Amino acid sequence: MDSRTISAFVQAFLFACVCGGAAMGQTAPAPAATPPAASSPAQQPAAAPPATDDRIFMDLEYAKPDGKPVKLDLFLPKKSETAAPVIIWIHGGGWQAGSKAMCPARGWVRDGFAVASVQYRLTDRGPFPAQINDCKAAVRYLRAHAKQYNLDPDRFGAWGASAGGHLVALLGTSCGSKECEGAELGCADQSSAVQCVCDWFGPTDFTEYKAESADVAPMLMRLFGGKMSEKQELVKLASPALHVKKEGVKYPPFLIVQGDKDPLVPHEQSRELAAKLKEAGGSAELIIVEGAGHGFGEHTARELARVKQFFAKQFKLASKAEQAPKAKDGPDAPKPG
Repeated sequence: MDSRTISAFVQAFLFACVCGGAAMGQTAPAPAATPPAASSPAQQPAAAPPATDDRIFMDLEYAKPDGKPVKLDLFLPKKSETAAPVIIWIHGGGWQAGSKAMCPARGWVRDGFAVASVQYRLTDRGPFPAQINDCKAAVRYLRAHAKQYNLDPDRFGAWGASAGGHLVALLGTSCGSKECEGAELGCADQSSAVQCVCDWFGPTDFTEYKAESADVAPMLMRLFGGKMSEKQELVKLASPALHVKKEGVKYPPFLIVQGDKDPLVPHEQSRELAAKLKEAGGSAELIIVEGAGHGFGEHTARELARVKQFFAKQFKLASKAEQAPKAKDGPDAPKPG
């Protein structure tokens, strides 16, 4: 597969799992168990399938809100005496669509990462804070079962795009919030903290949310269960930037990446979160990708490599990071915000 095919392959995946469901208000169909040999790039998962000796655990039930299960998939690297760091992927789709089946980090088990892809309640099952309650319950479940799966409970990272970017940003900023925690979903004796966060174009402050696209308003109505003007406490609770305090809290390192032509999430949202984290003494690297919309188009492969390098650095997997393609330097490279 040549580089142009790979680029188209990755772009099609991200459009389907991150943007398509959100923009069109539709749930993307689940991929076939075995894709046809001659299928087009848009029909295939973006990440390479894991090696045959990877250990795969599908549909692990981590909680049962409202009597119905929510599940995650767990992909483990080869057996090792060293516990594996964990990348927790939270999918996008406007909080109303998307699937844990589409996980771009899945193939990274070859580099020593364990990867968890999390299903959470969509807005047809419940408004906010159901979504963050589930994500935090998933983190607690993984930490409670760290010994069983040889996971390092002190090296948990979260990555998400669009609505998933919002949820991972909230994972990184809302520790101590009982309303976000959802402790009743299980493993309440475990921490829901993550040690690093990668937020791809997620909204961060709903009190200042002014998008160019008319698709956004209906999604937010469903997220909050009504008009935002009538749900102000929920709106504030859902805003990662508003959870950041200047004193008394240590926040995990963040990598925040967004296009400057995003019609769904204004890039000022990413700038605000990065600025507040820095003001609070935290580490926040902001990358604004020039000309990119809600996704990174032809730069997607480069930004995936950047994410992999970020987690490798945070988890001190230097040798693995060197195996990843280096982020491109040059006139068309994204600029720090």
